[in-house]
Amino acid sequence: MKKALITGANKSVGFETARQLLQNGYYVYLGSRSVENGLAAVEKLKAEGLSNVEAVQLDVTDSGSVKAARAGIGRKTEVLDVLINNAGINGGWPQAALDASIDQFKMVFDTNLYGVVRVTQTFIDLLQKSSQPRIVNVSSSGCSLTLHSDPTWKYYTHKAAVYPASKAALNMYTIDLAYELRDTPFKINAVCPGFVATDFNNHRGTGTVQEGGARIAKYAMIGDDGPTGKFISEEYNPETGETPW
Repeated sequence: MKKALITGANKSVGFETARQLLQNGYYVYLGSRSVENGLAAVEKLKAEGLSNVEAVQLDVTDSGSVKAARAGIGRKTEVLDVLINNAGINGGWPQAALDASIDQFKMVFDTNLYGVVRVTQTFIDLLQKSSQPRIVNVSSSGCSLTLHSDPTWKYYTHKAAVYPASKAALNMYTIDLAYELRDTPFKINAVCPGFVATDFNNHRGTGTVQEGGARIAKYAMIGDDGPTGKFISEEYNPETGETPW
C-alpha cells in the first residue's frame, strides 16, 4: 500500500485530496497544525469507511514540529511515496505593493515557501526509498508572471503583492527540485487546484473542493510517463494542464 503525507489536510482542498487518495487505496498521514482538528478530520473520513488514515501534528512553520512528524512517521514506515505540500495562507488583505508590510511578507513566505522547503528536506529520505516517489506543491495559476503581465487575461486586474509572490517563489523551488532529482524516479510538479470555493477565498471560488482535490490527487498518482518540473492548472488549460510560468 502506497503512503502519502499531506500538509494542511484537516479541511478544504487538502482534506478532499486525502479522501480521494484513500479512495484509491493509499494510506494517508493527514498533517494538521492543530492536533484536535486533525483528529476530527480523521474521524470524518473513518465515518465514511476510509480507515487507512491517521492524524499527524505538523506545523510547517515550526522546524521542531516538522522533525517530530518525521520521527513519528519514520517509526511506522520506512517509505513515503507521496508528499503533497498543501498547507498555505493568503496573508490577509489588502496586499498593495506600496503598503504591504515586511512582516506580512515574512509570515506568508514562512508558510508558503519556507514551510515547503522544511517539509521536503526533512522527508526526502523516506521519499527516496519509494520506487515511484511523487511531490506535489500546491500552487496557483494566479501567481503566473506571464498571465499577470497579459492585459487580456481575465484576472489581470486582480493584483496582490504578497500571496502571488510566495507562490511564484514556490514554483521556482519546484523547478530547481525537479532538476536536482531529474535522473531519479521522482515526479515533482506545481499544481493549481483551481479557483475553488473554500475558507481561503471566503467561498468566492467558482469550482468545488472535489474538483480541486481531484486535480491534486491526479498528479500525486501519475505514472512513470507523467510530467515533472511543470506548472499545472487544468482550469486554465483543460487539454494539457501546462501553464505559463
